[in-house]
Amino acid sequence: MTEPLAGEGFELRRATPADLDFIVELSAHEDVEPYMAAMSAREPEEILRELELSTSEPECYGRFVVQVEGERAGLMAFEVSSRRSRIANLRGLMLLPGYRGRGIADAAARLLVRHLFFDLDYHRVQLECYGFNERAIRHAERVGFLREGVKRKAYWRHGEWVDSVLFGLLREDLE
Repeated sequence: MTEPLAGEGFELRRATPADLDFIVELSAHEDVEPYMAAMSAREPEEILRELELSTSEPECYGRFVVQVEGERAGLMAFEVSSRRSRIANLRGLMLLPGYRGRGIADAAARLLVRHLFFDLDYHRVQLECYGFNERAIRHAERVGFLREGVKRKAYWRHGEWVDSVLFGLLREDLE
């Protein structure tokens, strides 16, 4: 995909190196960072590697900027989990606090999921979030993901073991 994906009042476009400072700042935002996976890319070099993969293997990796009226509002990403079984992991949804509460994150996730299913031919899209991240759990359910399970005390985060909640969505759920 080279053209942005158009949503109602927003668009998704592939992130480029010109977005690096925005991504670094968003990842470090005090209302975003505590909810990010500990393994998420935060350093400029790591982010640039992900942007390169998004460009060189666009069917397997993607970092997308959420833009509202031409302004960067957030970020979301996907990566292939299984090529043979056509499974993608949706991850890294971050939205600046000023853009929350307007349904943008839900609509953007739905748009990206449709792109993954119908343009890139994935069979399944899955996501995982910390059990303490009630906002992400509500978001996944609003988008249509089904809760498939909990990995108990799966990750060491903020000085304690925390659960992870697993969600899945199948192409047939949208057809």
